[in-house]
Amino acid sequence: MLTLFHPASGEVRARGVQSCTNVVLHGWLKEELADIVASLPAQPELSIKATRELWKSWQEGLQVKITLSEKLPALRMLLVMDNLAGHKTPELVLWMFANGIMPLYTPLSGSWLNMAESIQRIIKRRALECQHLETVEEIIKRLEATVRGWNREPTPFEWGGKRAARRIRSRERRHALGGSGAYTRRAIRRGSTLTQQWQQACQMTH
Repeated sequence: MLTLFHPASGEVRARGVQSCTNVVLHGWLKEELADIVASLPAQPELSIKATRELWKSWQEGLQVKITLSEKLPALRMLLVMDNLAGHKTPELVLWMFANGIMPLYTPLSGSWLNMAESIQRIIKRRALECQHLETVEEIIKRLEATVRGWNREPTPFEWGGKRAARRIRSRERRHALGGSGAYTRRAIRRGSTLTQQWQQACQMTH
């Protein structure tokens, strides 16, 4: 399932395919990206230097920086992609540059940083769990129908969010036991604390 995901709105663009060659992927990707860019509001005009600095700012901190074109249009979109060879072909990258799209690649073994992976898992579970589909065409239809259903009431994604805050609060309420993976919800009095309390009690009785 070819997937484009906009985390801020939760909107998904997807297409079920039987193969994912560069010809298939790049054709679909260009079509969808061109449509998205065309729908974006106009950007304020910047000088050539300021425009280039804006593009370069998104490479700060990267160990491997993609070579930018000499001439760059206004930056319209950031596109997070997995670190695959098919996503780095010169023809595709130059096309994205020409259309104001900055590709940003997740680190190797870091596909979990791409939220499109998360939405794919959600769509797959909703579409295929408890189903007995016998053909590829049936699977594709179910996946695409589920995407249409999702887009009727999409859920925005954000890094961390309420779930992360709940996990932090939960961890703060836990107390580790002896450095193991076990924990307790109530703090256990340490031996040294009990000893101090006993010594204080003895002093008070003297």
